[in-house]
Amino acid sequence: MGPRIAITRESHAGETRVAATPESVKKLIALGFSVSVEAGAGLAAAYPDEDYAASGASLVSSLQEAVADADILFKVRNPSEAELAALKPGAIFAGLINPYQSKPLLTALAERKATAFAMEFIPRITRAQAMDALSSQANLAGYRAVIEGAEAYGRALPMMMTAAGTVAAAKVFVMGVGVAGLQAIATARRLGAVVTATDVRPATKEQVESLGAKFLAVEDEEFKNAQTAGGYAKEMSAEYQAKQAALTAEHIKKQDIVITTALIPGRAAPRLVTAAHVASMRAGSVLVDLAVEQGGNVEGAKLGEIANIGGVKIVGFPNLAGRIATDASALYARNLVNFAGLLITKEGALSPDFEDEILKAALVAKGGDIVHPALKG
Repeated sequence: MGPRIAITRESHAGETRVAATPESVKKLIALGFSVSVEAGAGLAAAYPDEDYAASGASLVSSLQEAVADADILFKVRNPSEAELAALKPGAIFAGLINPYQSKPLLTALAERKATAFAMEFIPRITRAQAMDALSSQANLAGYRAVIEGAEAYGRALPMMMTAAGTVAAAKVFVMGVGVAGLQAIATARRLGAVVTATDVRPATKEQVESLGAKFLAVEDEEFKNAQTAGGYAKEMSAEYQAKQAALTAEHIKKQDIVITTALIPGRAAPRLVTAAHVASMRAGSVLVDLAVEQGGNVEGAKLGEIANIGGVKIVGFPNLAGRIATDASALYARNLVNFAGLLITKEGALSPDFEDEILKAALVAKGGDIVHPALKG
């Protein structure tokens, strides 16, 4: 029997995803691991227990039983107190833990002497693309944002020519063109909307236009230099934000659906849409705020709700990837399979190389200490 991986039910409120699928269990076993799955762990994502058993997993009745002898615990979100208590000292943990806002969890993981990895910190390098959980989940969130926007919008998205008259195509504006934004553009285009998009990074203009959308931005010198080496957006100056706000203010009045996706690692989400912008929109228009869990891009967004302000709906659903749980789980589980390959030798020994640039970047706690430079102190 190789090193044991535990997969448990997610305890985070409303979380429907699971960290392994029957397909990923087979791949983990092929790498040399054994896998324990808590009964019911995959039900919310439409993965029944019998499929895990057929894939070679050991089904157990409780999280304590799954975790107690595990060498590795894989999660989608944060482990519960019960999981932390059951985790043996020195065990490996990996998950999407929102590290900048999870100091108590990091402290608890350190106290358990866990070797903990934040999947958010997987570096954006070519070798790590297949482990990039932020991207895999953002892709599906961008898709789902358009579906949620279309659901809340009281009209059709494509132009329709009928004997009774013509239905005009909806105008969709995507603010923030990362992975989620690009998928939102592509999805809205597939549904027949007229799509525009904006971002502070100049490299995104070509990407937006390649998808058949029109790019909107104040293209000054600050804009031309507004991207970090890691491909993330920099926070823009107050002067630039004012110019961009003026440009978008007129544009946003004419939009039917606005999707905002702007996030800055370790910081509150930037405010892109003000109350004045919302007030300028037509009744029946919709905003979908993908950054609502980090404070929101849209003024008036309410976490977990659809706010209605003067007839304009603001969709503030968290965890949009979790609203397409089967596919989101499948992609995340594959991310973890690829990550797990870095933890085990060809001979089946658990022996992570902490000098490997991927493991080094993602490591947040080890040997009783919080070790990631951005999280110390």
